[in-house]
Amino acid sequence: MLIGNLGKDPDVQYLEGNIAVAKFSLATTETFKDRAGKLISQTEWHTVVLWRGLAELAQKYLHKGSLVYIEGRLRTRSWEDKEGNKKFATEVVGDNLIMLDKRSDLAGHPPVHHEGIEGISSPDVPPVGEPSEDLPF
Repeated sequence: MLIGNLGKDPDVQYLEGNIAVAKFSLATTETFKDRAGKLISQTEWHTVVLWRGLAELAQKYLHKGSLVYIEGRLRTRSWEDKEGNKKFATEVVGDNLIMLDKRSDLAGHPPVHHEGIEGISSPDVPPVGEPSEDLPF
């Protein structure tokens, strides 16, 4: 479960069969006081991948800076680059999304909540343009 802001607009591509996949960076920030009482903020960046209906929703409503709640699972992939070096990528594959931005035309209404159900769930397929390899677990 993550709450953060998009670092860029979602990059949406369509796979064979018109299956939408969105990818974007998400910044989460933790703020705490050190021993001297000084406020410290640490920001972590995550790569989020959404599939099908959630990807289309992201394309339509999310943009750089959008505040979202993402619920999903971690997926680590590996591949070899052109020089034969092994590369790894860990991504958050989102199953649920809640848009937390305040919108004037939604005043008085709760945040919009979307779950990955009935054809909107995320399959275990890597994003377009990146090698597909079965992981041993």
